[in-house]
Amino acid sequence: MGDLRQRSRRGDDDRCDDIEVALLPDGYVRVADNGNGIPVGIHPKTKVSALETIMTVLHAGGKFDNEAYKVSGGLHGVGASVVNALSEHTKVVVHQDGGMHLQEYKIGKPLAKVKKVGTTKEHGTIVFFKPDITIFKEVSSSISTRSRRDSVSRPTS
Repeated sequence: MGDLRQRSRRGDDDRCDDIEVALLPDGYVRVADNGNGIPVGIHPKTKVSALETIMTVLHAGGKFDNEAYKVSGGLHGVGASVVNALSEHTKVVVHQDGGMHLQEYKIGKPLAKVKKVGTTKEHGTIVFFKPDITIFKEVSSSISTRSRRDSVSRPTS
């Protein structure tokens, strides 16, 4: 099993200081952080949970507005939805405000609405995904190098 840890230092929010990416033996990838957790409440525009919106709609990530990335470039808000669409199975567990919430997807489509599955004292988001082998003919489950960066953008809000 491979393990890649990256530390995030954010001046505006010290809550997330650990992001872990792990390649699991069953072909899944786990990405976990100790941030605030992806919001699970109903999104005012999409009328479904913010979590489902982030996981299924392109450009829905970040802070849901154009002001969030004034000084940043790239394809913000496509990462989670693209990974989800290209995965045969995705499971997201959100620890937020004392609740543990779960939603699962098959090839980018939600299998059920977000549901509260327990209580927790933790905070953060854990995403498990398994790349779709009909798209990715060869999936490697090893990391040949380890990397550490001083700053990483956190995809959760």
